[in-house]
Amino acid sequence: MRLLLVSDTHLPKRAKELPAPLLAEIPRADVVLHAGDWVDTATLDLLEGRSRRLVGVYGNNDGPALRARLPEVARAYLGGLRFGVVHETGSAQGRERRCAARFPDLDVLVFGHSHIPWDTTADTGLRLLNPGSPTDRRRQPHCTYMTAEVTGGRLAEVALHRLPRR
Repeated sequence: MRLLLVSDTHLPKRAKELPAPLLAEIPRADVVLHAGDWVDTATLDLLEGRSRRLVGVYGNNDGPALRARLPEVARAYLGGLRFGVVHETGSAQGRERRCAARFPDLDVLVFGHSHIPWDTTADTGLRLLNPGSPTDRRRQPHCTYMTAEVTGGRLAEVALHRLPRR
């Protein structure tokens, strides 16, 4: 099962459209996971229309129209793994411990908010993934997104993809 992980798209404030390499990944993915801060409903409509399956949440920059359509926390059983998606997880310091305590029933937690790519594993085995942002790199060298494979009940081939500068 191929996964596409994205967060913090911030359209149309940070970019006018999603980058072409990211759009090209959508039909290759069995599931798209979006960790919030869409900002506009058009991006949600686009991903719903192009994705085989979309698992998404709202973020702190998402208004009433998005909050009416998306949960704060989403859960999905994908390829034998228990996934969760949430926008905010708090500060980097102590993140693994906090998230493991908050989500003891998950194998993988996809989150956003910071625009900083993140890939760590808590002592409990919970894998934490932040794909960064495909449209707003903030202080990072590149805009980014992630892909991953779920094979035999295991998360494999997690890859961070750097996008060319606009």
